[in-house]
Order: sequence, then structure tokens, then C-alpha cells
Amino acid sequence: METILIIDDEKSILDLLTVVFKKEGHAVKAWPPSPKTLEILTQEDFDILVCDIKMPHVSGMKVLKYMRENRPEIPVVMITAYGSIKQAVEALKAGAMDYVVKPFDIEELKITVAHGLEKQRLKEENILLKKNLQEKYSFENMIGRSKAIQEIFGLMEKTAGTDSTVLITGESGTGKEMAARGIHFLSRRRDNPFVSINCAALPENLLESELFGHTRGSFTGAVADKKGMFEVAHSGTLFLDEVGETSPWMQVKLLRALQDKKVRRVGGTEEIPVDVRIIAATNQNLKKKIEEGKFREELFYRLNVISFEMPPLRKRLEDIPLFVNHFLQKYCLQMGKKMKRVAPEVVNVFDAYHWPGNVRELENVIERVVAIEDRETITTGSLPREMLSPRREVDPSFMIQRGFNLTNYLDEMSRKYLDQALLATGGNLKEAADMLGLSYRSIRYLADKYQVKTPRRDENET
Repeated sequence: METILIIDDEKSILDLLTVVFKKEGHAVKAWPPSPKTLEILTQEDFDILVCDIKMPHVSGMKVLKYMRENRPEIPVVMITAYGSIKQAVEALKAGAMDYVVKPFDIEELKITVAHGLEKQRLKEENILLKKNLQEKYSFENMIGRSKAIQEIFGLMEKTAGTDSTVLITGESGTGKEMAARGIHFLSRRRDNPFVSINCAALPENLLESELFGHTRGSFTGAVADKKGMFEVAHSGTLFLDEVGETSPWMQVKLLRALQDKKVRRVGGTEEIPVDVRIIAATNQNLKKKIEEGKFREELFYRLNVISFEMPPLRKRLEDIPLFVNHFLQKYCLQMGKKMKRVAPEVVNVFDAYHWPGNVRELENVIERVVAIEDRETITTGSLPREMLSPRREVDPSFMIQRGFNLTNYLDEMSRKYLDQALLATGGNLKEAADMLGLSYRSIRYLADKYQVKTPRRDENET
């Protein structure tokens, strides 16, 4: 039930409108003006305000101004006397939805209020719709409606309910850390730290200190005891990004910490218990690294309890419009620019592009065009040059070695097919020509070129 608030200094109008709108099925709050009117406006719950312009204690214009500043979402209908139309117009300019003139027609007022309530309903429905769409196509700030990413969302949600170690694989820029954060913030550990460290960004000795901490005097510059990331993330989640880049020695240290659930600071002797959920990520093929002797198999199985691969952007093209709109809003707001739109030809370029840098590359592109483009519409002229003539992927089935000769290869294949056709037809050139889609003259030419023994011409022509 929607609530109408009426403020007027005439009791007869308050009583009349209370009866009228209650008959329409609305809840009604009817008040005379008082010095505390503005204070009460922020405390009461209502969906539309009907207010007289000329009142003692507080003017209708002051009420309107207060509403626009403090409760701008609620529509306001002003009541004015016949000789005060100018004030009513000023009220419209100040943000009133509409006005009615005394003595007003009850049906006219009912229509005006109904119109205001309808606008309010539509506004609320729009907010709810946007919220539902955001929930449907996002997961803890991740965006996507494609089947590929929705499957990942489902896995993440199931994974979040456990304390199991997770390994997230995928190309750079696919959102592996964001997925890790999503799992953490849906888990029972959400109120505890989420600590992230890039294992590829630090040299081995510094990485050890960062992960496990150090004691005072353990090395030059260690002027005090310091907690490592394992200790900082106690009761929370530790995200090991690019774990595939760690050295064999560091892999041993990590394996021991995961097995024992204890760490020892650099230079220390005390074993410190830690309660940490590990989520690791890599863009490397760890199984291949194991075969090459570059990654410990025991550590892999410790990390690979639950695993999933983040899909590259080229496999979720239907998500690109969502990303584009999200990044446009983000950077237009940051740079104080009017919201921009993307020309259709730009969408075609985005769909055709390979996106080697994935979502991170798309974000960088949008940030760049928002920064340099002054026009409202983003065209292909704003895009990086390499996007307009993108390189195609190399097909891994074609292993072209140095020294390869295409002419010799084609000759060899032609000879093989000719031999097989002649064997299948018992040496009959006409039948072999039909099988290979050639003319008789062409197959005679190839037979002569490759010196293939064939029956005499008259044998094939009879």
C-alpha cells in the first residue's frame, strides 16, 4: 500500500483529501504545518508529498527545497491559490512534479497523484531491474552472461562453501585474482583478511621473507621482526598469484607450509601455526612444467584440490558489451567526461579482435579512448592501430620448419595422390582422372611430369 503525505494549514482540506485517498486504497498521513515539519519529513516513510505553497511556520517552497536536497527520489505535488500561479511555476523549476490550483478539482488531483505514484513505481522497478541484472550477470564484481563464465560462477559458488585449496588457471588478464576474491568474500572467511602476493614479481630471497616473515638481524636491513603473508592472512585467504614462476627451492618451502600448516620466519626457529586457505593461480601449464622438472609434482597435487580455468575473452564475446559499458561508466566518471557510446563498427572490430591481453587489455583500450576522445561517440579512429589489422593466431597443427620448400611438398603430394588413384583404377587414366577431378589431358601431363608408368594411350582410350 502506497502512502500519501499531505501538508496543508486548512483542516477542511486535510480531512477531505484523507477521505478521498483512503477510498482510493492508499494510506494517508495528513498534517498541518509546524516548526518541526522539516525535521519530521526525514523521519516519516511516504511515497508522495502533496503540499500547500502558502502556509504559516514553514512555506511550501521551503518544504520543496528541503525535499529536493534530502529526499530527491520522492515526487512532490504543490497546491496553490488561483492568484499564485507564478509561485507554482517557480515550484516546478525548483523540482516539483506538478501543481494544482485552489479550488481544485478532486478528479484532477487524483489523476496528478496517481501519475506521481506511477512514476515512483517505475523508478523503483527500474532500480530493482538493474539490481537483478547485475546479480544475474555478475559475481562479486565479476561481469558476464556467457555460458563459459556462468559455469565458472557456479564452480566458484560451490567452492566458496569449502576450505579446500583452489588452483585457478588461465591466460593473463582473464580475472584470476578477481575470481579468488569472489571465492573469499562468499566464504566463511569473508570477515578476515584476503592477502595477495605475486610470486613472479619478487626475487627468491625477498619472496621467502614476504611469505614467511623474518626475525630481527636475520639479514642486512632486517631491523625488526616482521610477519609474513601466511601470518597476516591468518583465518583468511592467501592468494598466490603466478605460483608457476616459483623456484624449486621455494616450492619445497611452500609444500612444507601447506602440509604442516606451520611457518618458520627467516632466521627464526619457532614453528608458527597458521590457519590459511590457499588459492593459487598461474598462466603456465603446470603439468608440462612437471614433465620438464621445473615444478614439483607433490606441490601441484597440494594446490590442485579444486581447479578451474578462466576462459579467455575471445571465448566469451557476448560479454564484451557488458565490459565496454562497465568500463565506459568507470572512466567517464573518473575523468569527469560525459557518458560516451560506441559506434557499431567499433563493436565489429572488438568481435574480430583476438584479445591476447583479455579483459585487462579491453579495459586499457576503453580507458585510452575515453581519455583521448572528445566526441560523444567512440569510432574506430580512436582505437589502437594494431586492433584494426589484428594478427591471426598460428594454427598449431602447421609446424613449418626452417628450410621448408612448398613447391617440393606440393609435387610430392601430387605424385602420391596420382599413384593411389592409378592403383585404385588398375592403371586406367580416364577413371583416375575422374577420381581426382582432373581432365584426361591434365592427368597425362602429371604422369609424364612425375614419370609414372601408365598403360599405352590406346589402352586408356578404348
